[in-house]
Amino acid sequence: MKAILSICLVFLCLLAWTNHTIAGELSERLANFPQWEKLTSVQPAKGDLVYPEWMAGSWEVKSTLVDLAAPLAPDIVTPGFEGNRQQLNKPVSFSVRFTQEKTFNYNSLKIISKINNLPQNIIADRAFNSLNLARAYLGDDAVLAVKVDPDSPNRQITFLRPERQLVSIVTARATETTPDGKFITTEVFQQLFKGGSRPYLNSVESTTAYHQLSTTNPAIEADQVTAVYLSPQDPDYFQAGSQPVALYRYYLEFFPQQ
Repeated sequence: MKAILSICLVFLCLLAWTNHTIAGELSERLANFPQWEKLTSVQPAKGDLVYPEWMAGSWEVKSTLVDLAAPLAPDIVTPGFEGNRQQLNKPVSFSVRFTQEKTFNYNSLKIISKINNLPQNIIADRAFNSLNLARAYLGDDAVLAVKVDPDSPNRQITFLRPERQLVSIVTARATETTPDGKFITTEVFQQLFKGGSRPYLNSVESTTAYHQLSTTNPAIEADQVTAVYLSPQDPDYFQAGSQPVALYRYYLEFFPQQ
């Protein structure tokens, strides 16, 4: 179970109308790793997260864990943290895709958008991306399926063997575009692991800076940090305060698929 807990922390990292933060806050946050506190400027998540048009398409992603930190160790350490050290500098590859958002009467909307030269919303295929990421880490047999709530793109369930579930709910988000063209996103979500001896709940923040490159090998690179916070139900919650108990930093490379 500890291995599942540690790997599942990254499930939503590749997943609205966008909510903008104060200019520069997210880029400054990445620059200050691992000196982090909880974000206070994120807004409640509404709709889906919209990406720039240059992220549309199918991609082979190579994700490499390049750093990790446990700011409150040895007093507080999350399950699986020490085991994750074995993943340092070992790339993991998986497929993802970003597509046009489908809405009611989509064909009419598409025609109207073309006539008025309106942009199409680009969103992540959450079920596809999360399933591929989970299987890349845990193996095909360990992950049965990923289902997204048809009424909300911000809620999904990952079904694991044997009879375990990871329920993930995006509660808040923000985005930022830097002067040098980086697109930075942050999402805060609650994770509930069900099926073990007792349910395990935590809060996770994923902040990612995407950068379009002038080449196709790779075409996009990204700097990503996943921060884990204790839930109010945890006995160490007040001791941890607003600090994360675990931080994972990844380097992502996106290669276009034919």
